Amino acid sequence: MNQAIENMKTRRSVRKFKADAVPQELIGQVIEAGTFAASGHDRQPWAVIAVTDEDVRRRLSQVNASFFDMDVKDPFYGAPVVIIVLVKKRTPTYLYDGTLCIGNMMLAAHSLGLASCWIHRARQTFELPEWQEWLAGVGLDMTEEWEGVGHVALGYAAGDLPVARPRKEGRVFYVK
Repeated sequence: MNQAIENMKTRRSVRKFKADAVPQELIGQVIEAGTFAASGHDRQPWAVIAVTDEDVRRRLSQVNASFFDMDVKDPFYGAPVVIIVLVKKRTPTYLYDGTLCIGNMMLAAHSLGLASCWIHRARQTFELPEWQEWLAGVGLDMTEEWEGVGHVALGYAAGDLPVARPRKEGRVFYVK
């Protein structure tokens, strides 16, 4: 089977990570793959931020957990890397473009032997004034209106990768 298709079929979301650091080179390869995602009119409207700083990661985890109705210890499941994807909100296809960027990164991570999980609530996090200020401090051009699309928890899986469930039937149609 084609390796790209095999990666798509075997990639699973992982919710338990080892604390082992991920080499910067691998993080860079994952992010680069994300930036090659398709985007409307090739606008490439995303900004991608990789967080490995433990204090920032902990603060992101706390604010992300605050949006839950239940007690959640760490929404990033102990991943040593959190990748944030934001998009320029004025771009007509911003949500689709940011989503594809995340999907590309998750597939790239799997092909490099890394595990990942898409984590939501980036929009809520980066609407907060203190996190808007943090984005400006990172160097993001705040004259643009950015919206958080999602986070990618990234690292090495602690344990075996989950096995894919059977695909749901009656969801694919062909018109000839």
